[in-house]
Amino acid sequence: MARIVMKFGGTSVADLDRIRNVAERVRREVEAGNEVAVVVSAMSGTTNQLVGWCQSLSPLHDAREYDTVVSTGEQITAGLVAIALQTLGIEARSWAGWQVPIHTDGAHGKARIERIEGSELVRRMGQGQVAVVTGFQGIGPDNRITTLGRGGSDTSAVALAAALKADRCDIYTDVDGIYTTDPRMVPKARKLERISFEEMLELASVGAKVLQTRSVELAMKERVRVQVLSSFQDLPGTLVVDEEEIVEKEIVSGIAYSRDEAKLTVRRVPDRPGVAAAVFTTLADQNVNVDMIVQNISDEGMTDMTFTVGKTDLALAQAALADKRSEIGYADLLADTNVAKISVVGVGMRSHAGIASTMFKALAEKGINIQVISTSEIKVSILIASDYTELAVRSLHTAYGLDAA
Repeated sequence: MARIVMKFGGTSVADLDRIRNVAERVRREVEAGNEVAVVVSAMSGTTNQLVGWCQSLSPLHDAREYDTVVSTGEQITAGLVAIALQTLGIEARSWAGWQVPIHTDGAHGKARIERIEGSELVRRMGQGQVAVVTGFQGIGPDNRITTLGRGGSDTSAVALAAALKADRCDIYTDVDGIYTTDPRMVPKARKLERISFEEMLELASVGAKVLQTRSVELAMKERVRVQVLSSFQDLPGTLVVDEEEIVEKEIVSGIAYSRDEAKLTVRRVPDRPGVAAAVFTTLADQNVNVDMIVQNISDEGMTDMTFTVGKTDLALAQAALADKRSEIGYADLLADTNVAKISVVGVGMRSHAGIASTMFKALAEKGINIQVISTSEIKVSILIASDYTELAVRSLHTAYGLDAA
């Protein structure tokens, strides 16, 4: 017998037929003798509607009341899934985040989980009751409902699995696992049987949409084995596990891309100590995250700095730097939104040379110019013109031998 947390996203519970399908999947685990907790998202489209209502009433709405409104989507789903399970003869009850309770900090709209008191859930699961828990939410220090931000249901599921000491956290979605790259872009992409926490975290952080970054961080920290499966097909999924559980380590496990980046170049900055601190402190003060950074060689005491920010932060970054222009002393500020970040990820990079040279050679053969480069121990990322995204991903997928036979 195992203890399993099963998480179902918005597309998996989009209507009553799909909720019945979820109940059938849960029933199979119960009949196999497993203790089961289910974590659910709001039905597809519900959260967007609730957010829209709040924004329509007041663009500067009270974040505490916003959380009260948007958290109701998961509550509806939890109740419906519990009813569907009861209809199948399975004892089940719904739990809102505050009832578990899932304690968070007080950052409404983007709260972080601090602790989960799961003893009552464990007791009831031991008696054969299925716990259907609302994802995406908890209770803050002031006893107000909080939400975890977009993608928070994945984080809720992993945190609950850690608190319940579950054997596994199964995340059901509209894809049947984790692929070497986006199969919609590269039909020859292969589904991975296993991938390490570290590789999945890198892939999630650079554009792969299968798992939310915070959930992978938490799974790695708490050593929660995560499985990604399809809600709509009975196929083996992909396990996200410790690197030690993977016998045959791929040199490159996956290629991710993101078109959500914008490139900023601060031209003709005085090349003196403290100027980089002035530029990036200005952005940090506005909570603008900076990703890739490159600084040119000094020429006549002046240099250029190029870096990337999220497209949604571009206007804020430009305004913040414009306010500090006289203090920083730059000549021009250039922005480019027609860029894409391509990343190659694999734990095998630690022990194999030539990963970067393979990348650069493959792109050069296709006439693709590289604008910015950044690396980590298991990742190489480049910035290119957005128009070449698909060509770059396909070329690299082939160059690293990832194409399915």
